[in-house]
Amino acid sequence: MRILIIGEGGRESALAVKLQNDPRISKMFFANGNATTDVIGQNVNVPDIKDLRDFAIKEKVDLTIVGPEAPLVEGIRDEFKKHDLKVFGPNQKVASLEGSKAFSKKFMQTYGIKTATAKVFDSYNDAISYVQDHEYPLVVKASGLAGGKGVVICDTREEAEATIHDFMIKRIFGDAGIRLVIEEFLDGFEASIIAFSNGNKLFPCIAAKDYKKAGNGDTGHNTGGMGCVAPSPEFTPEHYADFEKNILETTVNGLKAEGFNFKGIIFFGLMVTKKGTYLLEYNMRFGDPETQVLMALMENNLLDVIQDCMEGKDIELKFKDEKAVCLVMCSGGYPRNIETGFEIVGEDRVKHSTLLYAGAIRKGDKVVSNGGRVLNIVATGATYEDARKKVYEDAGHVHFDYGFYREDIGKF
Repeated sequence: MRILIIGEGGRESALAVKLQNDPRISKMFFANGNATTDVIGQNVNVPDIKDLRDFAIKEKVDLTIVGPEAPLVEGIRDEFKKHDLKVFGPNQKVASLEGSKAFSKKFMQTYGIKTATAKVFDSYNDAISYVQDHEYPLVVKASGLAGGKGVVICDTREEAEATIHDFMIKRIFGDAGIRLVIEEFLDGFEASIIAFSNGNKLFPCIAAKDYKKAGNGDTGHNTGGMGCVAPSPEFTPEHYADFEKNILETTVNGLKAEGFNFKGIIFFGLMVTKKGTYLLEYNMRFGDPETQVLMALMENNLLDVIQDCMEGKDIELKFKDEKAVCLVMCSGGYPRNIETGFEIVGEDRVKHSTLLYAGAIRKGDKVVSNGGRVLNIVATGATYEDARKKVYEDAGHVHFDYGFYREDIGKF
C-alpha cells in the first residue's frame, strides 16, 4: 500500500511514526515533509493541488491523508475524487466548517450546538459601531484561515477597534480578515477533542489540553500551539457528558441534515466554563500538537482505524492508561518575525522521549530550522510528572540558536 501524507509539521511526523511499522505499507510519501519524515519515507516538493493529484496518479498512491487545513479548504478531496483517488478528509464544502468561521457559526446556531453568542460582519463601519457599547472582554475572530493566530481577546473598546482595523483595513491576515466574527468572551479553560468520522457517526478520542500562548503562564501572543498533554486533567466525565449531549450529538444531527457525510477528522475546540461546555470552533483535520500526544497513547492500529472509517465501519478507539506530554521548541521571534536556518544539535542525546521534527529539514549531514515551530519532544508516563520529567530532561540536550520553549507544559 502506498500512502501520501500532506503537510510538514510535527503532526505529520507523529502520523508517520505511528504508521511506519505497518507491514501493509510499502511506501510513504510526504509533501513537503520534514527532517523526521525523510528518514521514514520520501519527501517530495509538490506545490499545489493539481500537482499533488498528478503525483498521486503517477505514483499509484492508494490513500492520501491531509494534515493541514489549507488543502482541504481549497478542495483537494474534490479534485482527487474526480480521478478515483482516496482522501481521508472532507470535501471543500464540509471543510468550510473550518475555513470560514462565519459559516461554522451559522451552522452551530442553526442546529442548536452550544456555542458563544456571536455576530458576523462584512462591513468595517458596522463592526466598529457594534463594539462601542458592549461589555468587555469581547472576542474578535478573522473568519478565514489565519494559521491559528486570527483570534484576539479584546479587553477594551480601543483594543477591539484596533483589532478590527488590523484585520479589515490593514489586512494583516490578507483576505482571511475581511469578514469578522465578534462573539462574547467565555471565561474558563480550553479542551480539544478529535473525532474520527465514518460518514455516519463520530468516534471521539480522549480530550487533550493545548497550550496556545507563547509564554509561561499563558502569556504573550497566540500561537499554533506550544505544547499539549493528554488526557486533559481538567476535563471531567461531567464535562464530557455535556459535550456529548450538547455538542457532539447536535453536530452529528447537523452534519446529517446538511448531507455532510464525510470520512475524516473533526476537531472540537472547546471552552469549559462554570455554565458548562461550549464549542469555540471546528477544525476538519488532525490537530497540532494534539495529534502528537494522541498518537503516543493510541493502542489501535491507525491504518485499521482510517480504513474502517473509509469503508463506513464502526470503530472502537482504545488508549493507554498513561499520560502523554508534548513540548514544542520554537524559533526565536515566533510567532511573529522568526529566525531560521540554524543547525539543530543533540538529537542523539534524546533517550527517554520521541523527537519529532516539524519546521526542520536535513541539509547534508545537518538538520537546520526552517519554520516557527521547529520540533516536538513527546513522552508518556504513569503520571504527568513522569512524562514531563522525560520531556524536559531530553529538551535540555537539544539546541539551536535562538530556540525557546515554555517551561510549564504539563505542570499541574
